[in-house]
Amino acid sequence: MSVITNLTRMWLTRTTKRFTFKNEYDKQLPFAECHNLGLYVHIPFCKSICNFCPYCKVVYSSEKCDQYIDALIHEIHMVGSTYPGRKQVTSLYFGGGTPVLAINRIREIMDAINEHFVITEGIGLELHPDNVNVDTLTALKEAGVTKISIGIQSFQDKFQNVLGRKKIDIEAMANALAQVSFETVSMDFIFALPTQTFEDLKSDIEMAFKNGANHVAIYPFINFTFTDSKVSALPKKEKRKMLDAITNYCLEKGYTRNSIWTFSCEKQAKYSSMTRDNFLGFGCSATTLLKDQFKINTFSTEEYLKRIADGELPTSLTLRFSKRQRMVYYLFWTAYSTKVDERDFEEFFGVSLDKMYGFEMKLAKILGFVTEDNGIYSMTLKGAFYYHYYENFYTLAYIDKMWGIMRREAFPEKIEL
Repeated sequence: MSVITNLTRMWLTRTTKRFTFKNEYDKQLPFAECHNLGLYVHIPFCKSICNFCPYCKVVYSSEKCDQYIDALIHEIHMVGSTYPGRKQVTSLYFGGGTPVLAINRIREIMDAINEHFVITEGIGLELHPDNVNVDTLTALKEAGVTKISIGIQSFQDKFQNVLGRKKIDIEAMANALAQVSFETVSMDFIFALPTQTFEDLKSDIEMAFKNGANHVAIYPFINFTFTDSKVSALPKKEKRKMLDAITNYCLEKGYTRNSIWTFSCEKQAKYSSMTRDNFLGFGCSATTLLKDQFKINTFSTEEYLKRIADGELPTSLTLRFSKRQRMVYYLFWTAYSTKVDERDFEEFFGVSLDKMYGFEMKLAKILGFVTEDNGIYSMTLKGAFYYHYYENFYTLAYIDKMWGIMRREAFPEKIEL
């Protein structure tokens, strides 16, 4: 895995220089001139911990949660107050953990955000199926949430058991969603589980659209080395067959493909916290992506609270991009939407895509990974699968290593990837 990712990195960045994350950060984050800036807020609390989940999370207690939200609001003010006036941003996403465990304080968080930012394209929040009830949905809507994402994983008991989760009350969830409407109701599913078939996945997708969803996300199962999961993913050949089959099925049904793994039955329904040019992240483990840097907050909730109490940003590591490194990062995550527009690339970097990566784009066309129409490169089914396949290498070579270290060390000195 490391050989493939290292060779790709060296080729695309035209250097042997690694991505080097150092224990440093800017006291004032340079986001003032960033266009298409998004926001992310991480709330790490869960009632119980799923053993397959790689994200930063801790077992919920009301006292710890209140302490954390106090610090989170302070961090928002620390960063936001460095900009004169209110900065326009595209979107805000709440992730976790289970953000709704702080439901009584979501409005406070929103008040802090609104003091410094103007959100133009909506607010999304992740939900556990157990939290989908009329009272909770109403409170979220009143707080300004316009999009929700429900972590279903699978409606089928056999796969819920494999993942260590309990049975979903589909009827109760559907009734609640029917009473409180949102712009987007997304449901998340995992594919490539042991013994899972195309029919299993198709059944889940249709059940989602019949029970209140207008958007679905179908993520591959990835076995992170630092989790306690004993589940093994499907082999490459079976995984590709399933991804192609479910993609063809969704397209034949007339669903809109929004990204590699997401489809909607209504064109306006979209949910993605990933495909944004720049974003600010608040909370433990939250990441920030700006024009020339990528930074990540500490994974330790205790150290997060200490840093904020000391009036310091909770940054653990910062990567200072070279221009080529930033281009690779931009292309990788923009491609997640299945399209790359050469005009957007040139506007962002001030140089043409053809000049920087003309050979690679031509090769991608020859290999059947993309088609090109008026400067817009679109992934084929083949290209989408190999993007997914490479993303798996990237995840295990980079994210798995970094998150594994950061779960053990609040502030590592340096990480090279």
